[in-house]
Amino acid sequence: MRRSAADPGAEDGATGELLALRDTARAMSQENVEVVRAAVDAWNAEDVDAFADLIAPGVIMQAPEGWPEPGPFVGREAALRQFEQLRETWAFDALEVIGDFVDAGDRVAARVNWRGAGHGPEMCLEMTDVFTVREGRVSHVEVFWNHGEALEAMGLSE
Repeated sequence: MRRSAADPGAEDGATGELLALRDTARAMSQENVEVVRAAVDAWNAEDVDAFADLIAPGVIMQAPEGWPEPGPFVGREAALRQFEQLRETWAFDALEVIGDFVDAGDRVAARVNWRGAGHGPEMCLEMTDVFTVREGRVSHVEVFWNHGEALEAMGLSE
């Protein structure tokens, strides 16, 4: 409904629709953050079933430059096999999220320290994982060594 110019605080129909779309996008973006947070929690709890449930059947995982197995890993089974191989390297490993998740539409960046111990020297790698979330599942993961490059890939800057 359009209101008169005499009522400057009034919204017209188009403005109201835009605000509703913005609120919907913000809510969906927050839901995507929660999917990624749940994936990190499942990883740290070593809950393979919960982790697998958050991965789309057609997921694509792209490893960073210099990764021992360059990938990409296409499909849930290939991605889970890669994750399993990573887990077998250490007796214990965990992802520690550094700062806040960064969300932009259907993409969420998580800057993490990945720590591992046992079976040799301890390890700590800092990386940023950019997750694309569709229909409540991770459909794409791209891993970056550089946080700024990860944000740029999302169309953002530091």
